[in-house]
Amino acid sequence: MEITNVMEYEDIARQKLPKMVFDYYASGAEDQWTLKDNREAFSRILFRPRILIDVSRIDMTTTVLGFKISMPIMIAPTAMQKMAHPEGEYATARAASAAGTIMTLSSWATSSVEEVASTGPGIRFFQLYVYKDRHVVAQLVRRAERAGFKAIALTVDTPRLGRREADIKNRFTLPPFLTLKNFEGLDLGKMDKADDSGLASYVAGQIDRTLSWKDVKWLQTITTMPILVKGVLTAEDTRLAIQSGAAGIIVSNHGARQLDYVPATISALEEVVKAAQGRIPVFLDGGVRRGTDVFKALALGASGIFIGRPVVFSLAAEGEAGVRKVLQMLRDEFELTMALSGCTSLKEITRNHIVTEADRNRPVPRL
Repeated sequence: MEITNVMEYEDIARQKLPKMVFDYYASGAEDQWTLKDNREAFSRILFRPRILIDVSRIDMTTTVLGFKISMPIMIAPTAMQKMAHPEGEYATARAASAAGTIMTLSSWATSSVEEVASTGPGIRFFQLYVYKDRHVVAQLVRRAERAGFKAIALTVDTPRLGRREADIKNRFTLPPFLTLKNFEGLDLGKMDKADDSGLASYVAGQIDRTLSWKDVKWLQTITTMPILVKGVLTAEDTRLAIQSGAAGIIVSNHGARQLDYVPATISALEEVVKAAQGRIPVFLDGGVRRGTDVFKALALGASGIFIGRPVVFSLAAEGEAGVRKVLQMLRDEFELTMALSGCTSLKEITRNHIVTEADRNRPVPRL
């Protein structure tokens, strides 16, 4: 069966992967209301396409933190990719590089920063969890920098792990043949079996609950890499991120895996963009499955988006070729959306190209 859209990979992954692994990738926190809304909120935004514009040439290129990429579609950090496919993060890194875009490597990857760097050239960011032992953090940041990583995506929404009931039911733990490769030499690479979720127990033991804005400043003293704050959903935290020296913000609810009943990221985006006032770029992850979703995020002021689950599902289905195909399909759909909306470059995508629910309650502006 020919795959014609990104969503179709999820069913293939469900069939191929052990239940514990698929559920870990697919599920959200508690009632999974936000998980559902991350997708559904996109469907409540409609287009106002402009017509009779020459769209014979379309330029999707953009710059992220000074790095030129082929399109505003990047790869979000997803943990333990070798559970999906034996090549894991190696395959994802090669696919991102081939597509001319950025891959973000998870702290909890099953391949180390050095191993991912060895796959060849590419622009890569490193997602960071802050451990209680700051020497571990400093060492890891230095290793990422030495391996040629270009930025840190600091996850700030996980002082404790969200309650993911599928992981509790399945007694989720990292399969014994895998390790969290970045921590292997520090005796933090293995996950013990637990009475609930092995990952929840690991987080409770290792991740620093005291993490605060002063630590964002501390990070800047140990690295020259720019810091993206990942997990911002409000105007208040946007202003604090800017004050703390963040180079950018990722509007994220952790794939709806942390606090349930937070808004869908596409619903929170505009508040954050308005508060940022153009001082730093704002990105989005969560729920992006179509090129139309990418366009909607950019129309609301995002500088780019990151995809997570589509990567692990396509990786499970077809390895590197699957991840390449996901990136290509999203690129093609986004290009088509731009053409049919009358935009030939990213700067031409404006707020006037879409209508949100809030807009529908107000009269349409006369342009």
